[in-house]
Amino acid sequence: MTTPLISVRSLHKWYSGVHALKGVNLDVPPGEVCGLVGDNGAGKSTLIKILAGVHRPDRGEIRIDGRLVEITSPKSAMKLGIETIYQDNSMVPTMSIARNLFIGREPLRFAIAGLGLIDHRRMREEAMGAISDVDLHVRSPDALLSELSGGQRQGVAIARAMHFKSRVMILDEPTNHLSVKETNKVLAFVRRLPAQGITGILISHNLQHVFQSCDRIVAMARGEIVLDKPVGETNVEEVSDAL
Repeated sequence: MTTPLISVRSLHKWYSGVHALKGVNLDVPPGEVCGLVGDNGAGKSTLIKILAGVHRPDRGEIRIDGRLVEITSPKSAMKLGIETIYQDNSMVPTMSIARNLFIGREPLRFAIAGLGLIDHRRMREEAMGAISDVDLHVRSPDALLSELSGGQRQGVAIARAMHFKSRVMILDEPTNHLSVKETNKVLAFVRRLPAQGITGILISHNLQHVFQSCDRIVAMARGEIVLDKPVGETNVEEVSDAL
């Protein structure tokens, strides 16, 4: 059997006496898009924040490619190839597309003791290539992010994760507040992740979106996984009843 890309075992998390995760076990194989669903307070946000390095588990273990790891910060998650795109996509509207795509990882023309001049030409060229790879068409990499629609902004965030060769992309409610057309565009991005060599975890309240774009659905309730099935072996009614 294929070693899971991500494997969590007996994961527990408490917040001020609230038992948010109760011994969660989950395997995510490489090349799969996993849909994570559940009502507010189900534990799904806690689980992804642990994988993203925002929170630390109180008990349990995480393995990447079978190797035991500690994810102590978002930076350590990124070093392991885990990129998280939140619904507000954590980008700066007043900065250009290129600057947002490379924020914190700007290419330098030269560096001394970690300091140097940003290579703006390379950044623009690579930014245009990256957004073109996700079939996103913009007039210039120097355009401000604030000039883009919500769906285009999510496209830039996805392009960033793909450009930096993320192995796992976690998308937290990426279609919130988007039009139907933009939602379909983002779901198409998600469906194409395995073809790009990226494993996906999609968090969504919309079961139809999960069934459209994911290979497997994992439902959480009250800090536990209550259903874990390939999408072809379940339906909206079964998932809804499990929540």
